[in-house]
Amino acid sequence: MSELNKKVANATKWSSLTEIAAKLIAPITTMVLARLLTPEAFGVVATVTMIISFTQIFSDAGFQKYLIQYEFENDDDKYKTTNVAFLSNLAISLILWGIIIVFRESLANMVGNPGLGNVIAIACVSIPLAAFSSIQVALYKRSFDFKTLFYVRLAGILIPLVITIPLAIFLKNYWALIIGTILVHTSNAIILTIKSKWKPNGYYSIKRLKKMLSFSSWVLFDTVLVWATSYIDIFIIGVTLNEYYLGLYKTSITTVGQITAIITATILPIMLPTLSRLQNDKEELKKMLLKFQKMTSIILIPLGVGIFMFSDLITLILLGEQWTEASDFIGIWGLMSAITIIFSRFSTIIYPAVGKPRMSVVAQLLHLVVLIPAIIFSADYGFEVLFWVRSLVRFELIFVNLIITYYLVTLSPWKMLRNIAPELLVSVFMGIVAYLLLQIHSSIVWSFSTISICIVVYFMSLAIFPKEKQIILKLVNQVYKRIGRK
Repeated sequence: MSELNKKVANATKWSSLTEIAAKLIAPITTMVLARLLTPEAFGVVATVTMIISFTQIFSDAGFQKYLIQYEFENDDDKYKTTNVAFLSNLAISLILWGIIIVFRESLANMVGNPGLGNVIAIACVSIPLAAFSSIQVALYKRSFDFKTLFYVRLAGILIPLVITIPLAIFLKNYWALIIGTILVHTSNAIILTIKSKWKPNGYYSIKRLKKMLSFSSWVLFDTVLVWATSYIDIFIIGVTLNEYYLGLYKTSITTVGQITAIITATILPIMLPTLSRLQNDKEELKKMLLKFQKMTSIILIPLGVGIFMFSDLITLILLGEQWTEASDFIGIWGLMSAITIIFSRFSTIIYPAVGKPRMSVVAQLLHLVVLIPAIIFSADYGFEVLFWVRSLVRFELIFVNLIITYYLVTLSPWKMLRNIAPELLVSVFMGIVAYLLLQIHSSIVWSFSTISICIVVYFMSLAIFPKEKQIILKLVNQVYKRIGRK
């Protein structure tokens, strides 16, 4: 366990550095692009992304999670399996890209963007490019080598800043976003291939492929369902409303994702390899899960409340005045994202970690049964009703995943709730303080002052609880030591 804890700590450090770099640079890129391009341009890219993400599900075929989770006999066994996964992944992706090229105009009509078939065909070159690097990413995550992934992500962060923005100034349309995305995937493929110990070769084995598919077929099915829950609303909005509202909707979700990823992108990539190594020790697995949940909730829950309370300010700063209609959605989606990650997203990582990916399929199917009718019904009543329904329906997914987690590893929902009860209570208190202070004045300066006051109120109130006080002091001490070294 001590060796695993060291690997987790080191991986967390590099994963944190990655997200710090991302959150310093990515918001700048978003702020500039949101002012250079219209919501309609982002709406076009949203439909293209929907198609690309769907095809990438089948090209990956769940091989990534298999390579992270499976206990191989030795490095030779691991690298041979990796090669089979890589060649299968690449072949499927090229076939899918070819199908998209042939049926590009039909696809464009289907997703509500008639006449943009060539745009979709060109943008989908990202599919084989992503396939070229996704298997290698799995190996880095398995070995907790997040230092290499830091450099890969850093390159992907800088490309939109130095290439996409100039293109947006010159082109002023969706091509700037599409070209930038293609270059990011190209950069990932080159860097990962150069630095990887494993290199692609001609080895292939149908026997190994069948063995992988016995596990990966459930992961594949689950990923399709996750895609459906993530994009069914994009498809419906694109068909029933228009590109403007689609741009508002997708950009709101992306904006919230960029904020919450400050925390989640540091923790989530580490959880699967960590919990997979503990799959044969359920008690240690539960302790580790609760530890991840506790550390994440200290920042994520107040962050979600903060997004909800200060959504107008966030929208104005990150997106600009032309996006003010998205403010309420950003607020409720931010709050629900924090709750969903803590009580649902963490649970879904347990399923593949203990070799039960089919349970995630069950959860997603049950969610779709509720989600699809809710989206179709609410879309008829306009954008505001739709985003409120879409946000609140996530409670059903939380409920289902809590039950399945208890069934799999006997981790009680009440134990998970008690684990982070102080964070929940103090965050609610902080939200009340924010609401009262915002009634005094509505200026930007006062809003920033209120945020500062809320941060102080939150951590001072949380420090009343002994366990939380120890965690806060430990975090402060680690920051102080790092600053001292510099």
